[in-house]
Amino acid sequence: MTRGARRTEGAAERSPGLWAARAGVAERAIRGRHLRRLWGLPGTRLGVVRRPARLADRLFARWHYWWQAHLLDCLIDAHERAPAAERVEVIGRLIRGVHLRNLRQWTNDYYDDIAWLGLALHRARDLVDTRPALAEITARLRDGWTEHGGGGIWWRRGDTFKNVPANGPAAILLARARVERADRQRARAMAEWMERSLRDPGTGLMWDGLHVAEDGGVRDVVTTTYTYCQGVYLGACVELAGHEPAGPWVGRAARTVRAVEAGLAPDGVLRGHDGGDGGLFTGILTRYLADAAIRLPAAEGETAARLVTASAEALWDNRGALPGGPLFGPEFARPADLAGGPEHDLSVQLSGWMALEAAARLEGRASMAG
Repeated sequence: MTRGARRTEGAAERSPGLWAARAGVAERAIRGRHLRRLWGLPGTRLGVVRRPARLADRLFARWHYWWQAHLLDCLIDAHERAPAAERVEVIGRLIRGVHLRNLRQWTNDYYDDIAWLGLALHRARDLVDTRPALAEITARLRDGWTEHGGGGIWWRRGDTFKNVPANGPAAILLARARVERADRQRARAMAEWMERSLRDPGTGLMWDGLHVAEDGGVRDVVTTTYTYCQGVYLGACVELAGHEPAGPWVGRAARTVRAVEAGLAPDGVLRGHDGGDGGLFTGILTRYLADAAIRLPAAEGETAARLVTASAEALWDNRGALPGGPLFGPEFARPADLAGGPEHDLSVQLSGWMALEAAARLEGRASMAG
């Protein structure tokens, strides 16, 4: 499981930059509070979804598959920031924990969930053998496509809802992994469907999703605008732009960055969505804004970088102080509440960690360029 561990031995020691140091502080706090063995089994890890933990949380009766996918992504961020054999071991143990807790299966009924895990497993592929898992996940995502509602994949099996949170990460994964030759074309079709069906023509932001009628037409559109919908659509456009620089994707990505700045970042700081699943949304957007900052032309790239850095700065300035390290709030622009509430959800803490890793990534790129 840890064939990449040898690569990290003897890695050059570097003094971390400001954001890298802050991301390291977040990593230690979240790992210390939330990472535990699954049912006491050796060689496993899983994230406790809330601290202080209830009995159901400690027993992983509640475990939130897709939160674990983002925990895995954050651990990979940390390893890329500061490679270490110990991190590779933890990454492998978390992957084992997810597989065991999911009853030795890689998929569930939610296409968005499995796309998120697929993205993290694809990033881990040089550290751990994730090929069987990726093959199973990408096959399921391909099977989710239908022409109902004009195209796209479903939110979950047996449902009547199609949305950006499923199609966005699936498009990113299929464009990156390309397990089959047609995967990039399917990723392109997913992004085109989102553009055609769920873009608000007034703001340029992506709506959440649409309900499909019995005859296969669109029954209604859910026009809520969430931060992570923008993030995954942006991520899909940036990924496709890398393959088709002359296509429409750079322009669409740039438009999305501008729309986020205008509509979802009061005073330049990305807005939040409380706790629970919504706790992850803003961190996800920072991840793909960082990608855009690195890969888009200068003007929009600078806007994306500014949004990431300003949001991470607000998050850090408003952190709460606990003995084990910082506690982050769901609204980056407001002080974290130490008394309880969404601050104690793993999702909210992962969102903060993601934002700091995104800022650290930009810091690292700027340092190399300098």
